[in-house]
Amino acid sequence: MSSEVNKQKLTGSQALLHCLTKNEGVKTIFGYPGGAVLGLYDELYKRDDLNHILVRHEQCAGFMADGYARITGKPGVILATSGPGATNIVTGLCSSHMDSIPVVALTGQVPTYGIGKDFFQEADITGITMPVVKHSYLVLDPTQIPKTIRKAFLISSTGRPGPTLIDLPKNVLNDTFEYSEGMENKFTLPGYKPTIKGNARQIHTASKIILASKKPMLYIGGGIISSNASEELIKLAETCSIPVTYTIMGKGAFPDNHSLNYGMLGMHGTAYANHAIHECDLLIAVGVRFDDRVTGKIETFAPDAQVIHIDIDPAEIGKNKKMRDVVDIPIVGDAKFVLSELNEKLEGKKCDTQGWIKQMEEWKEQYPLDLPKDKTQISPQQILLALNKYLKDAIYTVDVGQHQMWAAQYLEINKPRRWCSSSGLGAMGYGFPAALGAKAATKDLGLNIPVVAITGDGGFQMNFQELGTMVACDLPVIIVLFNNNNLGMVRQWQELFYNKHYSYTDLGAGSPDYVKLAEAFGVKGIKVTDPKDIDNAVKTAAEVCHGKSLQKPILLEFELHYEANVWPIVPPGGSSHEMMGVDANTLPSKPLNKSELEKFIKR
Repeated sequence: MSSEVNKQKLTGSQALLHCLTKNEGVKTIFGYPGGAVLGLYDELYKRDDLNHILVRHEQCAGFMADGYARITGKPGVILATSGPGATNIVTGLCSSHMDSIPVVALTGQVPTYGIGKDFFQEADITGITMPVVKHSYLVLDPTQIPKTIRKAFLISSTGRPGPTLIDLPKNVLNDTFEYSEGMENKFTLPGYKPTIKGNARQIHTASKIILASKKPMLYIGGGIISSNASEELIKLAETCSIPVTYTIMGKGAFPDNHSLNYGMLGMHGTAYANHAIHECDLLIAVGVRFDDRVTGKIETFAPDAQVIHIDIDPAEIGKNKKMRDVVDIPIVGDAKFVLSELNEKLEGKKCDTQGWIKQMEEWKEQYPLDLPKDKTQISPQQILLALNKYLKDAIYTVDVGQHQMWAAQYLEINKPRRWCSSSGLGAMGYGFPAALGAKAATKDLGLNIPVVAITGDGGFQMNFQELGTMVACDLPVIIVLFNNNNLGMVRQWQELFYNKHYSYTDLGAGSPDYVKLAEAFGVKGIKVTDPKDIDNAVKTAAEVCHGKSLQKPILLEFELHYEANVWPIVPPGGSSHEMMGVDANTLPSKPLNKSELEKFIKR
């Protein structure tokens, strides 16, 4: 089809692809064909201006689109058929929804005359996904396709980003209509008016409170990355010498190697960040939602602090009922705009935080992150430090569990959009396919950046079939597999809080030989059992996957101790500053029973 379309008869499928490529600038989509979308796939067959990545499972199309969106900042696109194809993407949409990631899902549907009549592979996907998308559309007429595409992309990528869904009946895709340029813009979105600029009076008041504070903390999250506000954040932190702590979604928004960065806070955050939150007199929360994994017992989270909360979503301001009375300065607006205005108010002024910074440094020295002393066994920390050494500026995607927390603690990420994590939903199986989406993004952006997927044996077994996608679609990534032969995070909780009752968390029996599995797909695999071989393995992976003359995928399997644990940990129901595993006095020598746990929390 000609790239120049003025006014002519097009099928719904032809119009859809034209709108994606020419109007929305889509270069890559992730999908899996089926009966309801055969007409659309027939049109894809005739085009060479749209890269289609054939996944091995539709769930992974969702995870790949999510990874793609995090790296590009533009909506990732999913294509699935009706019924089971559509329902398989729900987990991906839910993950993107909870992490505010822009994704547009295109699903096939039975013909309009069959809707509601239980036709083969019918599913009410707009109803099923209603709680996990910003908006969804069921298109009943092909003339509605152009403007529906435009609306879906606009809603997905503006305001607080998130997924949208367009359900496309088979006959709507196959029917013809008279398409004309510009018809995609003939629509209104009543009620959809995201607030971009913050209230000037509130910003002025916030600047005064910041200047008066002695112990301020910047608590930042994914909203900084979504709004591309990292530069403004750095300027604010440096101008007023304010320490920074981040959520797992905010990793990379503020450089990890910056002297004012005190790492992640929360359940597995640094002890010094959690102590600082407890002692601060001002909490500047930007693009965060006061998640329970961050706050712990909400009554004791930043108990003596005034709170400035900046967020583009007004529903997040005071959403947590216990925080409602202590959000002193709510500012609704885009983080980039609000921080820019705040920086103007603070230009040339200084905050008296010298004593506060000194206290932070003392905590950092007193409560360093855990580095195992046993050098005879492979430790996660050794692996991650080697990755920092040989793959310093890589893009990292993580699955969910212990390895995710270790990576958040020890990986040095100094730029935004170099970190992908299913943080709100915590979807196992996310990390590897997200890496493939991230790799596709680097190709579309023309960036020569290595991509590393850090996963556990549990998460990898959920979606290792995408090794086929990686090879077939030439998406070379480095897979770093932490293998402890169990569901590590669940097992750790069973150890600490359930009397070591390891109930159905052992993965030793029935797990594959991961090196042989990789080789079966044509991927090089290396198993590492000796800590002395860690550096060489990571160096080899960097050369194989990102060398000047060679860019091939590779899998590194690291054999970990069965009972390796993540420290520190805030116990369930505990306050964020009451951490286990910070030092010998808080590290339990045996599993805690219920009464002992309650005693620890109340001490």
